[in-house]
Amino acid sequence: MAEINHFEYGWITPALSYALSVLGSVLGLICAGRIRTAGTAGQRAWWGLLAAWALGGTAIWAMHFMAMLGFAVAGTRIRYDVPLTAASTAIAVVAVGIGLAIVGTGRLNPVRLIAGGIFTGVGVAAMHYSGMAAMRLNGSLGYDTTRVALSVAIAIVAATVALWLAMTVRRPLAIFASALVMGIAVNGMHFTGMSALSVHQHEEQGEITGTGMSTLLVPIVLAVIFGVVGLLYALLAAPTDDDRAAAAYLDGRRAPEPAAAAPVVAPDPVGLRARSTLGQPGTPFPSRRETPPR
Repeated sequence: MAEINHFEYGWITPALSYALSVLGSVLGLICAGRIRTAGTAGQRAWWGLLAAWALGGTAIWAMHFMAMLGFAVAGTRIRYDVPLTAASTAIAVVAVGIGLAIVGTGRLNPVRLIAGGIFTGVGVAAMHYSGMAAMRLNGSLGYDTTRVALSVAIAIVAATVALWLAMTVRRPLAIFASALVMGIAVNGMHFTGMSALSVHQHEEQGEITGTGMSTLLVPIVLAVIFGVVGLLYALLAAPTDDDRAAAAYLDGRRAPEPAAAAPVVAPDPVGLRARSTLGQPGTPFPSRRETPPR
């Protein structure tokens, strides 16, 4: 059995992975809060997509691969299958998105919350172990069943709490505190799953296919940077509740358009205007009773 080192670079990789999970959780909770205040179905879908990317793409998937930078197996190089790695990204984002859709449609109740938490937690665990399955090294992977089950249970509990927080937390301090807790839960699930891993090294050194982590690191970092910048821009550009209230107040204070002024008619005390119209087409002649005496 090969020797495994989960912290090859010391505290740097776990600290960065925790920071990524907290950052993604903060952005995800803010975007999820916008789902509740969105006025149309399109706006709710847009904020749901951003929240799924922040939580699934940054807080979970990017955190996973940042932690994997510190993973090493003695006597072999580690490479990754790119299509399977990309699939693990999609699994994380889609699982979180469906979980948000379950708890975000209709009134929040325990049945919706538990169903969304189970679905999202299983999806997060599937992301983790599919990302592990993408590793290519000179050995075969083995897992301790008890610790795998424990990691899945942690993922389900963490996902349920995260969905509940996403639907209830609104104040900035509460969002930040919740993100700190979510970061602990996500990292706890990851390292619990990693502790279940064992590697049985092959006696014969064969060719290892796939892409090295150093090559994958650049696109992963760029995706995280552009994703975070895009999320921040979307949050800053979107109108807040205060902006909508101010706009409604200004619309109410706006003066109405002045009505068209009625034409001014000069006084006609002796009836000259009426007499001037006699004989014109369309003007009726006075009746005999109205004819003045001679």
